[in-house]
Amino acid sequence: MYVFQNALKNLARNKGRNILLMAVMFAVIAAAAATLTIVNAADVIIDDYKNQYGTEVAISRDMIKYFTASQRGENIPEITPEQYAAFADSDLIEKSALTISASCHGGALAVVGETGSGLVGSGYAVDPNMMLQGNNWADFINGYRTVTEGRMPEEINECIVDSEFAALNGIRTGDRIQLYGMVSSQDEGKASPTVYDLAVTGIYHSAADVDKGAISWSGPLLNRHNEILTVYDTIDGASAGVSVTAAYYLKKPSYLDDFEKELRAKGLDDMFDVNVDTETYNAVVGPVEGMRSASAAFMTVTLSLGAVIIIVLSSIAVRERKYEIGVLRAMGMKKSKVALGLWSEMIFIAVFCLIIGVGAGAAAAQPISDNLLSKQILNAQKMKDLGGGFFSKEIGGASKTVDDNPIEKIDVSLGAGVVLEIAAISLLLASAAGFVSIIRITRYEPLKILMERS
Repeated sequence: MYVFQNALKNLARNKGRNILLMAVMFAVIAAAAATLTIVNAADVIIDDYKNQYGTEVAISRDMIKYFTASQRGENIPEITPEQYAAFADSDLIEKSALTISASCHGGALAVVGETGSGLVGSGYAVDPNMMLQGNNWADFINGYRTVTEGRMPEEINECIVDSEFAALNGIRTGDRIQLYGMVSSQDEGKASPTVYDLAVTGIYHSAADVDKGAISWSGPLLNRHNEILTVYDTIDGASAGVSVTAAYYLKKPSYLDDFEKELRAKGLDDMFDVNVDTETYNAVVGPVEGMRSASAAFMTVTLSLGAVIIIVLSSIAVRERKYEIGVLRAMGMKKSKVALGLWSEMIFIAVFCLIIGVGAGAAAAQPISDNLLSKQILNAQKMKDLGGGFFSKEIGGASKTVDDNPIEKIDVSLGAGVVLEIAAISLLLASAAGFVSIIRITRYEPLKILMERS
C-alpha cells in the first residue's frame, strides 16, 4: 500500500513534469479514441455492404474479339436467357438478380400515349408499343409501385398491369390479355410472333417517380405505364426484341476463377470476359475505405510518435529522480518495489488521461469522420466526372447504367469494444514508459547513485 501512496504523492510533488506528460498522453489517447471509433464504424459499414451485396460479377464482351469477328463477317455469339438462368444456379454465388424484357405489341389493346392496333396481316407487330418484363420488381421494393388489386404473379403466363393502362382498357383482375412478341421479318408468313396469353392477377399503381428519366418523346414503348410485369420464365427468350439484365454476386472475391470455369462449362463463349465489378464497389464504398485508411494511418503515426515522446519524457524525469530512488534503495526497498512505484505513477497518469481522453475523442470522432468522408467523396466524384459521370457495364450485350451513390455519412459512436482497445493502448504506453525508466534506474547501485549526487 505504501508503494501506491508514495506514487500518488510523487505525482503531486512533480506537477510540472507530470502535467507535460499528461498533456502528451491525453493527446495520444484522444486521437486514438477518435480514429479507432471511426475505423471500427467504417469496418462495420464495409462488412455490412459486402454481406448484403456480395461481390458483383460483370460479364462483358471482349470488344477486340467482337470487332475482329464483325470485320470477318463471323457470327456474333450471344448469351441466351436460358444461359443466364443456368449461370445463376451455382453454389459460388450469394445471390443473383435476373430481369428479362420483351418488346411487344398490345394488339387490340389501347396503350397509354397512343391509340390504334398497328397490326399487319396475320397479327404480328410492325412496331412495338409496350414492354413485357419478367422479374422486374425493384419499384415495388423501393415503394414506387404498389399493388392496389389482386396479387403479384407467381406462375408462368400470369401478369400484373398498371392502373392507368387497366382503366384505359377496362381490365380487371381475372381477365386475360394477349400480347404479340416481335419477329425478325415483316414479311407476312415468314415468321410467327410469340403470342403471350396472360392472366391478369393484379393491378398496380405507379407513383410519379417511376417516370423520372423517361424520354417524353420516346412514345408508348418506353412509357412505364405500359409495362406488363410477369415472372421470368413467361418470356420466350428465342423471340426477337428480348433482352436480359443479369447480376451475380459471389460469396467471396476469391471464387472468381472457379465461377468463370463454371460459366465456360455452361457454354459461355470466349468472346465474353468475366470480371469482378469493382466500379460500383469503389464508387459506393471507396470513400469509406479511403476515410478508414486515412484514419488508421493517422492513428499509427500518432501512437508511434506519442509513444516515443512519452518514453523520452519519462526517461528524463526518472533521471532527475535518481537521488530519490537511491535513498529508497539505501533504506532497503527492493528493486521490484521501486519499479512497481514508477510503473504505478505511469498507470495513474494513464488512467486519468484515459477518462478525459476517451470522452474528448468520442466527441471529436463524428465531426472528424464527416470532414474526412466529405473529402473522400469529393475526390471520388472528381474521378467519376473524369470517367464520364456514370459507370457502365455491358452485360451480354445490354448496357446497364449503375447509379453509384456513395455512402455520405457514417454515424460513429463509442462502443465498449473501442473503450477496451483504448484502455489496452493506454496500458501499453504506460508500461512501455515505465519499463524504459526502470531499466535506466535499476542499472545503478544505491551507493553509486548517492555518490554521484554528492
